[in-house]
Amino acid sequence: MSRQVDYYFSFQSPWAYIGHQPFRDLVTGFDLKVNYKPVVLVDLFSETGGLPLLKRHPVRQRYRMVELQRWRDRRGLQFHLKPAHWPFNARLADGAVIAAIELGLHPDLFLKRGFVAVWEDQLDLADPATVARLADEAGLPGSKLVERSASEAISAAYEQNRQDAITADVFGSPAYVLDDEVFWGQDRLDLLADALKSGRPPYTSDV
Repeated sequence: MSRQVDYYFSFQSPWAYIGHQPFRDLVTGFDLKVNYKPVVLVDLFSETGGLPLLKRHPVRQRYRMVELQRWRDRRGLQFHLKPAHWPFNARLADGAVIAAIELGLHPDLFLKRGFVAVWEDQLDLADPATVARLADEAGLPGSKLVERSASEAISAAYEQNRQDAITADVFGSPAYVLDDEVFWGQDRLDLLADALKSGRPPYTSDV
């Protein structure tokens, strides 16, 4: 039986973009079942003591820019450090992922195309026409997903993902949860791979 990983992320997150393909490689290599859980980052930050980027101390903002360059080189990517349409409201695009899942469709190709659209192509994922076109290119029913994304049912699912994240001790994007153990950040993928290889029991905290 395939092991399961809960994958918390948002199109807003550059780190989810940077780590998406290595994560997919890991999923394929270990035959994992992925539970995709888009989550609104601003609410998650505020509830767990984090700060939106522009409210962080300049020291932290400068270090983030250095890290983005390091990981851009490490992953062999070419992306903009400050895309033209970032930050943006990710509700529509994140909701389209949830809508695809509800229809029994695999969202991965849309995720890959969406991350590239934001960070490499500098497209606006808050624009319904853009999201619909990207979904179409991924072989999904773009207009239907965009329409469904705006529904109260998808809003409720999005909120449930946030609640699930808090319950699971997730506080940022991307986060990968294996057997209730949280691996936060794409730079923890090697540790996730180690846990999968070893088959060890999950580490826990007594705090």
